[in-house]
Amino acid sequence: MESPRKEEKERKEEEGEALAAASVERAFEGQRVPPWRQQLTVRALVVSFALSVMFSVIVMKLNLTTGIIPSLNVAAGLLGFFFIKLWTKGLEHTGLLRTPFTRQENTVIQTCVVAAYGLAFSGGFGSYIFGMSSKIASQATEANDSKNIKDPKLEWMIGFMFVVSFLGLFSLVPLRKIMIIDYKLIYPSGTATAYLINGFHTPQGEKLAKKQVRTLGKFFVYSFFWGFFQWFYTSGDDCGFSAFPTFGLKAYENMFNFDFSATYVGVGMICPYIVNSSVLLGAILSWGVMWPLINNQKGSWYSANLPSSSLHSLQGYRVFTAVALILGDGLYNFLKVLHRTAHSFIRASRKGPRSTLPVSDDDGTVKDHAISFDDERRTEVFLKDQIPKWVACAGYVAIAAVSITTIPHIFPQLKWYYVLVVYLFAPILAFCNAYGCGLTDWNMASTYGKLAIFIFGAWAGAHNGGVVAGLAACGVMLSIVATASDLMQDFKTGYLTLASPRSMFVSQVIGTAMGCVIAPCVFWLFYKAFDDIGVPGSQYPAPYALIYRNMAILGVDGVSSLPKHCLTLCYIFFALGIVINLVRDLSPKKVGKFVPIPMAMAIPFYIGTSFAIDMFIGSVILYVWRRINKAKADAFGPAVASGMICGDGIWSLPQAVLALAQVKPPICMKFLSRKMNDKVDTFIATLS
Repeated sequence: MESPRKEEKERKEEEGEALAAASVERAFEGQRVPPWRQQLTVRALVVSFALSVMFSVIVMKLNLTTGIIPSLNVAAGLLGFFFIKLWTKGLEHTGLLRTPFTRQENTVIQTCVVAAYGLAFSGGFGSYIFGMSSKIASQATEANDSKNIKDPKLEWMIGFMFVVSFLGLFSLVPLRKIMIIDYKLIYPSGTATAYLINGFHTPQGEKLAKKQVRTLGKFFVYSFFWGFFQWFYTSGDDCGFSAFPTFGLKAYENMFNFDFSATYVGVGMICPYIVNSSVLLGAILSWGVMWPLINNQKGSWYSANLPSSSLHSLQGYRVFTAVALILGDGLYNFLKVLHRTAHSFIRASRKGPRSTLPVSDDDGTVKDHAISFDDERRTEVFLKDQIPKWVACAGYVAIAAVSITTIPHIFPQLKWYYVLVVYLFAPILAFCNAYGCGLTDWNMASTYGKLAIFIFGAWAGAHNGGVVAGLAACGVMLSIVATASDLMQDFKTGYLTLASPRSMFVSQVIGTAMGCVIAPCVFWLFYKAFDDIGVPGSQYPAPYALIYRNMAILGVDGVSSLPKHCLTLCYIFFALGIVINLVRDLSPKKVGKFVPIPMAMAIPFYIGTSFAIDMFIGSVILYVWRRINKAKADAFGPAVASGMICGDGIWSLPQAVLALAQVKPPICMKFLSRKMNDKVDTFIATLS
């Protein structure tokens, strides 16, 4: 009887730890908040650099496989705590530890890492930058001339990152009080990260933190060695566990299989259930129903002599219906956020000065209107270290001037006045995106980037390099909008952990500078290590690169080159994206939460279903775990998922090095039908 009692006691302890205390700041009341300069320590920046490299590899791998990037803020906070704890424990034994590890320092690490790895996504290495390359251009329908192609080079990619990545940091700094304090926007990922960091550094959270870190480390090791083990069986095409015909060979031909990816099982445990279900639904609709039916029309709808990978055949339907669904969903959400923002401003202006929210004077004092102790303390610290508005405005204008001068030298197709127009409108769109992200946690930066593709691509025209101009304009817009949203998410984390806005801003600048070098170098490693990168059906197909290029072609040339009935299907799926959103928003909440997300549905249309099955399995694991023990699943689920993603992601680094050194795996594990196996056996027998 002793064992069940012990388990029950441990379960109650975990529940108590996971659901810790009502007033967070009361627990820290006796602790001094260090000045902003003391929050930026050398050890924090060293750990941030190491984690930035690791997370950039993970995000780059996700970019080049499916393009689905989950929020890794929590993982960054967790690993930051883990590495600094190792550091401080080592110094404690030598007697050299002088500065205790604070939650503010932990927040600075998380901010720096998010800023750095964010550029692996917003830098467009799996989308607009790679979409300019000759490798992707060779798969597209047209615009394959030199004016519409620019191959990746490490030098210009790093330069481009430096001239576009800092503008987003300055665009919304003057509005941080409005977003965080006045509007009280949630920023779910930033809030979750803050609660994790606060939990680590409170006395009652220390025990839970150790268990979480141990769990993460354990699954990191499992995932890394699982990736290493799988590598031995992949010496040829369609070899290894990724080619395992889980549901039979016929299903595998239509890309229905579980490919044993620890990364995407982990991603599935982090993403909401509705995202994973939407991805699986899109996979079934496309690869289970639509593509087999369209394939039966070969010879009628498109030439039977063309391979299925041609955009004039089946591949055209796959790519452009996905684009249409993404654009329908993006347009709807763009208009929705615009309407919400305008409505909020009108409502706030009507209320006038009678608002019950805390308002700061220019000198930083706070007028208190019966707010909680936590809010009062957090507001006081958040408004203490002001970032002068003139610094933000001057910084934006100065960097914009440098960009307008520099970018046309990198991309001659993108004239200086195109860049000027982007910079005039970018702060408005950055605000819309940051506001929407604060409400929903859904970063719509890519949608604003796609809008730029069509506007500036059409403005330049195909004969003047409109494809490259549109893709480059997309990069400028996407970078500003994404960076501004990430900064506001991190400000929310800093607000909840009493980190100084000034230290947060400086750490964001340092992290962005790191990312401007790290992200292009990581992409260059993948680009040089894997010859088939960007090729459909390969290990790293980079699906969004072709999608973005074809958007640019549509923008400059119209739709004349599409196969038969493809345009009709595009209209249908564009409308479907809008209708599904309307159904979700107009339905009662208990019904609307089950309506799928069109953006997530569109992703498997082009790249297949295996990752959708992986993610769904991740959802099932988390669901079952929460049914058995909800408190334990909520406390340790993110740690397990982060360990799986990080371990498999880091395995990509030695895998790339092995590929560069031309070290090939020794075994090919392949699956054949019984008839084919009999033929192979007969052939081998004749040879012997």
